[in-house]
This record gives sequence, structure tokens and C-alpha cells, in this order.
Amino acid sequence: MDEPLGHQIPVQPAGEYATIDISRQNAVLAALHGPDPAPAVAAVLAAPQRYAPPVLAAAAAELFVAGRRDEAVFWFYAAQLRARFDANRAADPTAGAAVAALTRHYGPSINRHAFADPAGLRAVVERVVGWDRATPHDYDHRWINLHGMGVFTGATALSRPAAQWGAIAEGTREEYLRGLEEALRDLP
Repeated sequence: MDEPLGHQIPVQPAGEYATIDISRQNAVLAALHGPDPAPAVAAVLAAPQRYAPPVLAAAAAELFVAGRRDEAVFWFYAAQLRARFDANRAADPTAGAAVAALTRHYGPSINRHAFADPAGLRAVVERVVGWDRATPHDYDHRWINLHGMGVFTGATALSRPAAQWGAIAEGTREEYLRGLEEALRDLP
């Protein structure tokens, strides 16, 4: 019998993939999606540098639902920028699919709200880029590798060499700002 579309098949990561611990991330995500997400949102906002992009995006969605829309926009785009950096420093190019998945899952309402004020959006994204430059990434960036084909094929290298990360980060920020300008130029 064929499995229905969307059926999840658990994969037990092996090798270096098995060292990627996302248990804390998953616990915070569960709290953010639970019946009382406010304490989890507060914890994330108190130390956002400690949380991987999926957590920042989920917190942004909760902020949006709570009517804190401008904060939601900031944290959603911070999550998106950091996810892109994590994808760009991953050795597995297929891991980048996680960025689009986060945007599809958390972004529609936030994007509609943000793009209603192009000048405001530009200012927020510029603040996000400044925040990202000044704020450490104190989470395991390898979370994104669990979303690529390498977890199935057993690819050995998870990340590009650490010596390249500074340039990758700055290139990602520049690309993000260019993408915003293109998107705003294409608005009706």
C-alpha cells in the first residue's frame, strides 16, 4: 500500500549527523506551538542569539498572532537571514530547502503585512542586517543539514571551512539586501 503524500518517515542520522542536537530547539518549538506560547516567546526574545532560525520564525509567528506585528516582522526576517547564512555555509546545497520551507510555513501573513509598507520594510531589513552583524550565532548552525539529502546519503562534510564563514555571512547579507530591493522594485 502506498504511503499518503506528506507521510513522515523517521530517519536516524548517522555519523557526524548524529552529533547534531536539536532537542532544545524542538522543545522550544513545541512550547511555541503549545497552548501558552507566551513564556517561550519571552525566553526567545531574552536571548535570541541562542536560537536557530526555526525557533525565531515560530516566535515571530506567535508575536504576529498576539498583535505585535512590527516585532514579528523583525524576528521573521532575522530568522530568514540566519537560515540563509546557515544554508550558504552548509556543504550540502540541498539543505537550503529548509529556508523556503520556513518561509512557506511562517511567512505568508507576516510578508503581506510587511510588504504593505515598503519603506518600513526596507528599514526593518536594514536593522535586521545590522543586528545579525552584531549578534553572535550561539546555536548549532548544522540544524539545517538535517534537511538536506546528505542525511540520507551520508555525506561527510557538513559545513564549508570555518575560515570562509565571515565572507559567506557578509555575502549572504548583501544578497539579502539586494533581494529585498528587487522585490520592492517589482511591487505594483
